[in-house]
Amino acid sequence: MTDTSAHKPDFAALRNQFPILSREVNGKPLVYLDSAASSQKPQLVLDAVHAAYAETYSNVHRGLHFLSEASTDAYEAVRGKVANLLGAPSHDEVIFTSGATMSLNLIAQCHGPLVVGEGDEILITVAEHHANIVPWQMLAQRVGAKVVAAPVGKDGSFDIELFKTYINSRTKLIALPHVSNVLGTVFPITELSEIARNAGASFVVDGCQGCIHMPVDMAALGCDFYVFSGHKLYGPSGIGVLWGRAELLAEMPPFMGGGDMIDVVEIERSTYAAPPHRFEAGTPPIVEVIGLGAAIDFVQSIGMDHIYQHEAALIAYGHERLADVKGLNFIGEADGKSGVISFTLDAAHPHDISTLIDQDGVAIRAGHHCAQPLMTFFDVSSTARASIGLYSQESDFDVLATSLEKVNRIFG
Repeated sequence: MTDTSAHKPDFAALRNQFPILSREVNGKPLVYLDSAASSQKPQLVLDAVHAAYAETYSNVHRGLHFLSEASTDAYEAVRGKVANLLGAPSHDEVIFTSGATMSLNLIAQCHGPLVVGEGDEILITVAEHHANIVPWQMLAQRVGAKVVAAPVGKDGSFDIELFKTYINSRTKLIALPHVSNVLGTVFPITELSEIARNAGASFVVDGCQGCIHMPVDMAALGCDFYVFSGHKLYGPSGIGVLWGRAELLAEMPPFMGGGDMIDVVEIERSTYAAPPHRFEAGTPPIVEVIGLGAAIDFVQSIGMDHIYQHEAALIAYGHERLADVKGLNFIGEADGKSGVISFTLDAAHPHDISTLIDQDGVAIRAGHHCAQPLMTFFDVSSTARASIGLYSQESDFDVLATSLEKVNRIFG
């Protein structure tokens, strides 16, 4: 994993590279605090997407003409960029998908039946995004297994000793988030990888809120699979990544059949390409992949360590600033949390909060955040969620706090 940054970045200047952040909403400067749902895009990414369509666009892998070869070279180069970002041993371990949801479904359908059978258990937590719950339910229904969920602390913390009590001889697959998209809790992936190995269980990590906020290294983390979505890493939508250990990918059957994932096709039988192309049937998201490559160039030019430090300070400031808002209750206060601040307000429902503060140009998320079991665990129907990106600043939380006080006055 290469960090190309040589000095501390000027994050205020970097903010100017995101054109959308200069616009107004309802006559007020946009305060974008919904980056956990989807991040905004720097000009570098917008330019890369435009150039891919305007200058080199053609289908990949199949053509011998200039445009096809140029497009193929640009597309395939991004595997190396992803591998570098993740600290992966080989670019051949990088599979491009439509997003983390597809990545998790691919693992569930192609790896799951190889390790999970009748009477076995799949272990998750109550803090999972639906995309890290439903595919495992479908797998369990298919093979006669069971999904088991461990709790988190009432402050959103993760108790690794308690988690270990949920592991037994039937536990064959463990699937956890790197960072909770509601609580911001950072899970101890390295320690959990060792626990999974000792239990003989495959370990899948939902990294959607992980590698976008902090440096990662697959060798150090030790998991078997790691997934994320490009649109949360300042890249285009419609592109995701599945990283998997080479030996595990080699054992897995294809996810879909079609062009580009084959070796030889006959009427009665076919043989399949080696990974990663085995799992990339049909025309891939060519331009989206190239855009993701530009986004990776962007964050690595800043340095993921710098981004982590900047955002950690912002989350600390956000908690301090919002703690002064009357009737505000934090959902998730674990030490070292990352990326998000979820809360409720005694005076108003989260949906009303989001609607009202939008009048002040403030964009936050309100709802169950695709984490209904977690809402049930905390006995709430929904929360409001402010989430940050590298372009976020302390004044965003100042405006949010002022706007929430206005909500209090309206409903007071």
